[in-house]
Amino acid sequence: MSTRQVVIEVPEKVLLAASSDEADFARILRTSAAVKMYEMGRLSSGRAAELAGMSRVEFLLALKQYRVFPLEAELRDLKLQHA
Repeated sequence: MSTRQVVIEVPEKVLLAASSDEADFARILRTSAAVKMYEMGRLSSGRAAELAGMSRVEFLLALKQYRVFPLEAELRDLKLQHA
């Protein structure tokens, strides 16, 4: 699988405020971005899981801590099909 690197500059004060080291902050940022993009319908749960660096099942289970319903995108698609 081909990958690309996206670089985000993070002020040191933000890392300190988040009480995170760079690796932990990067992991949280990737997961948060994946969850939000899934919630917005921009990524499927499978692609969002790839972005988060976890399996699809792990990703769907992790959605609970972000208060995102695991089948939100699927429900949205069903509503559009029946509208």
